[in-house]
Amino acid sequence: QIENADGETIWAARAHHDWQREGSAVGYYAPDSAPRTDGGHTLILAHKNVTAPAVSDKRLEDDYIVEVDWNGNIQWEWLASDHIDEFGFSSGARQAIRDNSPWDEDRQSTDWFHINAASYVGENRWYDAGDERFHPRNVIISSRHSNIVAIINRDGKIVWRIGPDYRESDAMSKLGQISGQHHPHLIPKGLPGAGNMMIFDNGGRAGYGTSSVNSPNGTGNVTRYHSRVVEFDPTTLEKIWEYSKPGGTSYQFFSYNVSMAQRLPNGNTSISEAAAGRIFEVTPDGDIVWEFVNPNFNPNGNGRNNFYRAYRVPYEWIPQLERPDEIAVVPPPLGEFRVPTQ
Repeated sequence: QIENADGETIWAARAHHDWQREGSAVGYYAPDSAPRTDGGHTLILAHKNVTAPAVSDKRLEDDYIVEVDWNGNIQWEWLASDHIDEFGFSSGARQAIRDNSPWDEDRQSTDWFHINAASYVGENRWYDAGDERFHPRNVIISSRHSNIVAIINRDGKIVWRIGPDYRESDAMSKLGQISGQHHPHLIPKGLPGAGNMMIFDNGGRAGYGTSSVNSPNGTGNVTRYHSRVVEFDPTTLEKIWEYSKPGGTSYQFFSYNVSMAQRLPNGNTSISEAAAGRIFEVTPDGDIVWEFVNPNFNPNGNGRNNFYRAYRVPYEWIPQLERPDEIAVVPPPLGEFRVPTQ
């Protein structure tokens, strides 16, 4: 939001949450892809205020995805409210969205869908085998408020979807309810698990549905107070790998919002438990082999050390810095470890 020369308030591009450069579908390092720096397109997730009676009588702060060329000319655009009938909402969920989607008094609009990720599908084995749903230039979205992950084709149609209700099919039921999720993406070519979808499944409270004891107004009707990272075959929804701590207690593994997961070339996975300000790397067996906790106090994040995402990048991406010597940290035997005393 900015002021023009006459002192009038006008909206700028209103970008939020995500943008991706052509050449690097999901923004993180993969041996076979790199963001273009010599032209190409940029995919931008933004907001647009609209009225859409099919969604709600309230003014919407709608999710707007736009692709621009190197000079900023719009090449493709998509608006979430235009596709309300494609998202698989029950009649109860539609009523909850209409009556009780979150209203922002300052912005005078409701952020009804809340897309928190939009990225290209990228080169993948499913498209190579003839599955048009996974065209590299199609777009993967994540709607936090509705628990929906979907793929949009270049005609704007939803061609692949999981959620909002994961009881919809046996395959979704076996995958398990995904809630409040972030950063769904196909693991890029050149990395272990390439072509599988990986999602940071936050948990917390999210979703729309019929009014119940736990959700009187039909919002936040799914509740789970622990997170997981799940990797699965997007054509069958068969679960391939999962990192989670059973028990559901918040001190184990839980990020109510933000966060992401990144597959690394060595087969490990870097996980941003970002609401806790924590980044850690796990092996396929779930062993933690590297960990960092953000020490910086964030006065704009309720005093927390949280962040949004953290990407692991190769040293050659930062040529200004000398490559340091990497030294393995070997934990001492717990039976012999003693804290020094004065």
